[in-house]
Amino acid sequence: MIRDRLIICIANHWDYDPTSKHQIFKILSRFNEIVWVAYHGSRRPEVNRVDASAAWGVLRRVVRGVRRVAPSITEVTPLVIPDARHPWLQWCHQKMLIAQIRRAVRSVQRGSARPVQVWSFAPDVPYLVGQFEEECFLYYCVDEYTEFEGFDRDRIAVAEGALLDRADVVVTTSELLHEKKQRRRPDAALVRHGVDYDHFASAWRQRLPRPADLVSIPNPMFGFFGLIHHWVDLSLLEQVAQLRPQYSFVLLGDCKVDASSVRSLPNVFFLGRRPYESLPAYCAAFDAGLMLFTRSEMTRHVNPIKMLEYLAAGLPVVSTPLPEARHYEDSIFIRDTAHGFAAACDDVLRNNHPKRRESISHSVADETWLTRVERLSEIVSHHARPTGCTSETARRGAVITRPNPPIPTPI
Repeated sequence: MIRDRLIICIANHWDYDPTSKHQIFKILSRFNEIVWVAYHGSRRPEVNRVDASAAWGVLRRVVRGVRRVAPSITEVTPLVIPDARHPWLQWCHQKMLIAQIRRAVRSVQRGSARPVQVWSFAPDVPYLVGQFEEECFLYYCVDEYTEFEGFDRDRIAVAEGALLDRADVVVTTSELLHEKKQRRRPDAALVRHGVDYDHFASAWRQRLPRPADLVSIPNPMFGFFGLIHHWVDLSLLEQVAQLRPQYSFVLLGDCKVDASSVRSLPNVFFLGRRPYESLPAYCAAFDAGLMLFTRSEMTRHVNPIKMLEYLAAGLPVVSTPLPEARHYEDSIFIRDTAHGFAAACDDVLRNNHPKRRESISHSVADETWLTRVERLSEIVSHHARPTGCTSETARRGAVITRPNPPIPTPI
């Protein structure tokens, strides 16, 4: 396990539902000091209500400044120039971000001499490599960012390519992501997501009370939790709900798209975002978990965290075709049509009993976040280099200092 380091994490903001980065750094913070950088410069905001609200939230966090969010985690939300395109704006954006992170690091270090590492979950920050005298720079790739709505595909591809070249360590979280990044970085590692096993296994280990907002919803009940965005196939859900009007379909999470047509169905229930702590109680009430991903290049590369969370809770899963789901075909019903999806829901109910739930849960009992962090620690420790050696040349054994120029905008 990595210990006694100061780790700079380039991520989204801390105060949201736990993602892979949150789970990993909750563990790393037991042994290290963390500077959590809530970075928001990858995407150009649009003129709409959702982005205006998000921008206002970012500004509030910027004004709030450096703050402790956990005993060993300090968050900073830097003021940046989102989607800077002009070379001069790119230069300003980069210098602003570097300066603000350095200030946050100084406020935490307070004269101590802990070695520094940088772990970036953002794909477009190659200019940060070498700026903090870090012993290791890790690029942690969890998505195919060139396929994200609102991202400039060409700009992200150029920036991510530079980061793949410069980082000491590249980690991917799905087999297809691994294969793709290996074309540029043959030494890229595959470390799939883990699960907060004990938390979700409480769904079958304990007699959890039924959440109040489910009391009036009839069984059988098929549940989904997570952000409801453009990658969620609400059209499929609408068709399945119409094919099985006797089943209830419950969705937990913020909804960022127009769902009016499916909301109007009497057996579909949008309950909004619910606290992470309460999810096992919902899982205990569900007959199965749903993975409703659209079929696209973006979703082909994902490894949904909810997949292992459903399984740890003992839930069989009904899913659209997803490469990572094939690793758990004993517990996941993969279907590519509405009729097939509805029939899979029928199959789930025919084999739904406590022993089955316990068996499903035990199949992922060893895939905890702790085991993932221990594996990541081994990889990072193997690649850590002497202070002052830049990432791009460290693998060749050279020790130099080289400034990173702004990443050019592709023509």
